[in-house]
Amino acid sequence: MEAIGKMSPQPEPASQQIVIERIFDLPLNKTWQAWTHPESFKRWWGPRGYTCPSSSMDFRIGGKYLHCMRSPEGEDRWSTGIFKEIEPYKKLVFADSFSDKKGNLVPASAMNMPGDWPLELIVTVNFKDNYPKTKILLQHQGIRPGMQEECITGWNQSFDKLEENIE
Repeated sequence: MEAIGKMSPQPEPASQQIVIERIFDLPLNKTWQAWTHPESFKRWWGPRGYTCPSSSMDFRIGGKYLHCMRSPEGEDRWSTGIFKEIEPYKKLVFADSFSDKKGNLVPASAMNMPGDWPLELIVTVNFKDNYPKTKILLQHQGIRPGMQEECITGWNQSFDKLEENIE
């Protein structure tokens, strides 16, 4: 795969973004695959107790994805977005939005999320080969004030599942 272009996200105020640095006990190729192949993605996406019953990706710049995260109570939460930048094994940048099961954007309030959220958030994931491990630096822009800790917890629980479920 080759990066064929990029669309740079606009910076958000620090109060509206989270940053997580994590080292995975997995080689770079496995960590990259966990993010870029739907069957691998389904094995880890979502916090503890959640599953990912559906994931589709048109993995190219401008391509769309659609993921479903199912709560322990059986409630489905859909998200969709567009891949904005792809540097194989180095960097992913994608738009992230709440959606319905058809991929139509919906406001966060439709997901019972408090506050005024933008329709599109930006996620940047930087990968660094630290063989036999991989370091990830994740930046999630557009997080509403008061929701940062919950988002950090959710990402870290998802990352725990990534490390446990990707071989």
